[in-house]
Amino acid sequence: MINKKVLAIILGGGQGTRLSPLTDNRSKPAVSIAGKYRLVDIPISNCIHCDIKRMFVLTQFNSASLNRHIKNTYTFSTFSQAFVDIMAAEQTPENKTWFQGTADAVRQSMHHVLNHEFEYALILSGDQLYQMDFDDMLEQHMNKKAEISIATLPVNANDATGFGILKTDDESFISSFVEKPSSEQLNGWESEVDDEMKAEGRNYLASMGIYIFNRELLVELMSNPDTIDFGKEIIPQSIGKNKVLAYQYKGYWTDIGTIASFFEANIGLTEEIPQFDLFNTSKNVLTRPRILPPSKIYGTLLNKSMIADGCIINAKTIENSVIGIRSRIGKGCDIKSTYMIGANVYQEIDEIEKDKKSGTPYIGVGENCVIENAIIDKDARIGNNVTLKGGKHLKDATEEAYVIKDGIIVVRRRAVIPNGFTIE
Repeated sequence: MINKKVLAIILGGGQGTRLSPLTDNRSKPAVSIAGKYRLVDIPISNCIHCDIKRMFVLTQFNSASLNRHIKNTYTFSTFSQAFVDIMAAEQTPENKTWFQGTADAVRQSMHHVLNHEFEYALILSGDQLYQMDFDDMLEQHMNKKAEISIATLPVNANDATGFGILKTDDESFISSFVEKPSSEQLNGWESEVDDEMKAEGRNYLASMGIYIFNRELLVELMSNPDTIDFGKEIIPQSIGKNKVLAYQYKGYWTDIGTIASFFEANIGLTEEIPQFDLFNTSKNVLTRPRILPPSKIYGTLLNKSMIADGCIINAKTIENSVIGIRSRIGKGCDIKSTYMIGANVYQEIDEIEKDKKSGTPYIGVGENCVIENAIIDKDARIGNNVTLKGGKHLKDATEEAYVIKDGIIVVRRRAVIPNGFTIE
């Protein structure tokens, strides 16, 4: 089935500088997560599970790999009206600029969006990790005859300063909104939440950047070229003027906007009962089906780790780590709290032998390496006897082959780390 009342618009985000170097050659929605998925798979999967199968993905930076992924992944029946289409920023006679913000991106794409029949526009972010029932949010929106609905998450006082915080009345309609308030401003911004949230001190409702707009109102709002952002302009200006409803979501949600949040989200998946459950078959994450062999593991002590398809692992220990597709790890390695994104291709045996003769590390991790608190991007080459031990003791740094942010060492895509190299 297809929910013909709803059309989804997934915002690909801006340049993603805070997630650099992972976004140096790809857009944020195309960044790999959990060793085999892309971030864009999260909102798309949530939509498909709710029979919302007409989606636009709006992007303008480094969109080539995202285009490939969506083209190779989301194909529907020839006779279906379902689609996932990329809409990159484009010049038209009426508009010759890049997307200036979230609302401006939707505005510039409206001539495509309005070619389709729908009553409600579901606007999502392409760089968040969550599992959500949009049907429940939509049902509340319709029952209360709202014009705009905003998904909200109860947060504590420490986290509240990083979000747009809103206040609701007894009917869950939003009466006031403040963007990223200071700690001093928070007094009086508490909202009614359930007992479980109160016990955790989560008394403030934060906007998740997930919206439902009635079609007619969206068309009206998009006619004003002076408003370019939903969170900073459209939403605050609509409160008191339109019926803006808050939908309380109480599950796991994280905004993957920084290296630290990206790292924590991936390593968190290795917990025995993770907050984001990849094994929930009713809400499973959909992605490109690859024809890869099972992973081969030789003499490795594995603990609290996830190993994707097609890996060849000879490490001594792998702990609290996520190892992505086609990863190679040599003998004697100790890998801890590391996200190894993997590789796009396998090297043939003769290529590896040629690399050995020339002293070039093969794609993957060589022998006798110690790697901790690190992210290894795709197709990186790490030599033998390399030590990369991240931690809060390390200062931020930007080098040709790697970056250090918040104590996390990020080896760049296709970077070469020579034999014996050490960071600790």
